[in-house]
Amino acid sequence: MRKAFTLIELLVVIAIIAILAAILFPVFAQAKLAAKQTQSLSNMRQLSLSVLIYAGDYDDFFVPASNRPPTGGDPIIWTEGLALYVKNTQIFITPDSNGGYASNWSTRRHQSVGYSDATGVNILSTEIPGAANPGTEGFASAVNFSQAEESARIGLFAISANAPLNVTTTKHRGYVFNPYNGLNSPDGVYSKGLPLISDRDLVTQTGDENYPNSPSLTPGELKPVLAPFGADKRNNGRTPVVFADGHAKVYSAKSLNTFGNVIWRFR
Repeated sequence: MRKAFTLIELLVVIAIIAILAAILFPVFAQAKLAAKQTQSLSNMRQLSLSVLIYAGDYDDFFVPASNRPPTGGDPIIWTEGLALYVKNTQIFITPDSNGGYASNWSTRRHQSVGYSDATGVNILSTEIPGAANPGTEGFASAVNFSQAEESARIGLFAISANAPLNVTTTKHRGYVFNPYNGLNSPDGVYSKGLPLISDRDLVTQTGDENYPNSPSLTPGELKPVLAPFGADKRNNGRTPVVFADGHAKVYSAKSLNTFGNVIWRFR
């Protein structure tokens, strides 16, 4: 009567287990990644609903990305404007971002969900809607939903590059992305222009095909969109984008770098 496996039998069993592990581990990893991406998209859709409720209370105006006081002092950022409409600050944090909720101007670098700088207000600004320059952080007046034509194509939220909670010295400004800092459309159409978009952190990482030396830019010239899910440093990573009408869709960084795919410069 046999009481033990032979060496060959043990090796066969080990080989089968190794093959099954090689097959299943990538599947589990993909499922985990998909879950995080779905959670991020759900969080950002909740934020877009908060913006719509805010607009209902304020004559259909967007909450400003930042509202800069003419007499100096810290600007009021959009998270403060939405504070009454959001009960769970975790929806401002992208899974695995190591970031946090930007409760005010001093913590703005840590947030990993960015809102469009096109909504910013600075009554001293001389920037002209339809001809804004790189680094534009606000216009002289707030923007109304009635001014946002093609709202189903206007990108309002996307994942942004952020600093970890224990880091306070980087150029990250994760509470927003800036629609005016990226590439301009070759055909000269203003509304087709882009923010900086990549599946690597353009604030700290070099080598992107469109912005190879991005870390040398100033904080105001950065404010990029980050596509972290499935990132491979070839812009195949993905980010949810939430539009001004409230619907959402997941895009790769490569597809977002197509001119006119999403309208970012809506004023």
